[in-house]
Amino acid sequence: MTKILMTSVRDDEQTAINEYAKEHNIEIITTPKLIDDAVELTADVDGLVIQQRSKVPADIYEKLHANGLKQIATRTAGFDMVDIKKANENGLVVTNVPAYSPRSVAEFALMQIFRLLRKTYRFDHQVAENDFRWFSDEQSIEIHTATIGIVGVGRIGGTLAKLLHALGATVLGYDTNPRTDLDGIVQFVSKEELLKQADVVSLHVDLNPASKGLLTANDFAMMKPTAGLVNASRGPVVNTADLVTALKAGEIAAAALDTFEGEETVAAADRREKGFDDQPLVKELHEMDNVILTPHIAFFTNLAVKNMVDISLDDVMTILNDKKSSHEITL
Repeated sequence: MTKILMTSVRDDEQTAINEYAKEHNIEIITTPKLIDDAVELTADVDGLVIQQRSKVPADIYEKLHANGLKQIATRTAGFDMVDIKKANENGLVVTNVPAYSPRSVAEFALMQIFRLLRKTYRFDHQVAENDFRWFSDEQSIEIHTATIGIVGVGRIGGTLAKLLHALGATVLGYDTNPRTDLDGIVQFVSKEELLKQADVVSLHVDLNPASKGLLTANDFAMMKPTAGLVNASRGPVVNTADLVTALKAGEIAAAALDTFEGEETVAAADRREKGFDDQPLVKELHEMDNVILTPHIAFFTNLAVKNMVDISLDDVMTILNDKKSSHEITL
């Protein structure tokens, strides 16, 4: 019987895992550990599925190869935690799940856009301090009168664009490969033009050398002082130090960050006692009343979780059957 190890497994994934194992008559071993601490479990399995934000240690690839594995499947869209070159050198095919549910992240980004437009972050802080007043500078913008800029109009960005268009918003898009199928929904413009016009800028790009540090001080200086920023893509897309400076200087009004630099030690962690002294920029963001921080949960829906499990396991089975997965990552 085929045996597959899944690491970093959460309780909410277990139902989908059990259903897949039963349907395909395979054995799936699960552990909450990262592959870093579970590599010894791969000695007796045929396949591996991981999920983590921290880098896979360099010595893991040789150990997986020595244990006879042929692949690593990550049940996430992001794969920067895996050294593709080193994996390939050790005979390991790497796959990801590029589209587990574009709607899950798009809907979350839409919610954050509404929160920024309606300035709920201000009221959250005031009400928490028993201050129920409201002030003239808290007057908000109705969505159908707003201009929303989407940086990265792929699967998720395109889904968000359709939702915004249905609500009557003006949608600007910036992408290195503008989509013709969104004519009448998205106006594709330069990055500079988008930043200057948008009431909210929403980021939906993959993390790669070209997108790292995509928004820096010069970009924030172009934005309206009343504008907001949503990041539901990857943390390093934004230069956090520059963002903190821009927020403090009033160059932009607010930010809603589901992903941020330093999240690999913060997201899914209990920081009530430890605090954020080891992550000074995260600490500054957390203390601001014009910043909404969430722990990388935009993907976290019923459909997305099931798809991440099913698609990653499908990839493992495909490769174990000596076939090529369409999700294989190549250099």
